[in-house]
Amino acid sequence: MSWVESSSLTAYPFPLTWYGSPAQSRFLGPAALEITAGSKTDVFVNPQGGEGTLDAERTLNAPRLLARVSGDFQLVSHVAVEFAATFDAGVLLIWVGDDQWGKLCFEYSPQGKPMVVSVVTKGVSDDANSFVTPNRDVWLRASRVGRAFAFHASLDGHRWEFIRHFALDAGETVELGFEAQSPTGDGCTARFEEIAFSDRRLGDLRSGD
Repeated sequence: MSWVESSSLTAYPFPLTWYGSPAQSRFLGPAALEITAGSKTDVFVNPQGGEGTLDAERTLNAPRLLARVSGDFQLVSHVAVEFAATFDAGVLLIWVGDDQWGKLCFEYSPQGKPMVVSVVTKGVSDDANSFVTPNRDVWLRASRVGRAFAFHASLDGHRWEFIRHFALDAGETVELGFEAQSPTGDGCTARFEEIAFSDRRLGDLRSGD
């Protein structure tokens, strides 16, 4: 299920479409958004497989608010999450289709620590942990550089840590935006603030400049 959302999110000036139903959502200003995911929600295709069919191993029910974007881009947001259960997360999501996407997550680890995690799906998902943060907020950035994509994270919004460089089977246009999830819990609220979008091409992958 999907529907178009009218918003005043002027920092991200594209028509926005919901995929999956949020338990609650609200725009907090021209550059801020809050999404609450319901219970047992995720975007993940289990690489270990499931019981019999692909649908048994694929979960695509987390609420996603996405816009169609073409060419090079950088999407930045300060992300704060009300963690309660393992794998609760606020996410920047690059979406090509049900079998092709990448997500940069601020996620609650099984050890009870806030952590930056990335997942790239090409048929099935991988899962790569990056670093633990001292607080329950972080800066995330998703970028396109020509035919490839990149993820970075930052504790202060200035010095960026390289997380991931990857390719997807994507055309000129992809869907890009925000997700909240609670795969093992009863729900999770993620706040995306100081959202900023640019079509400037990222200069240096490793330094994040």
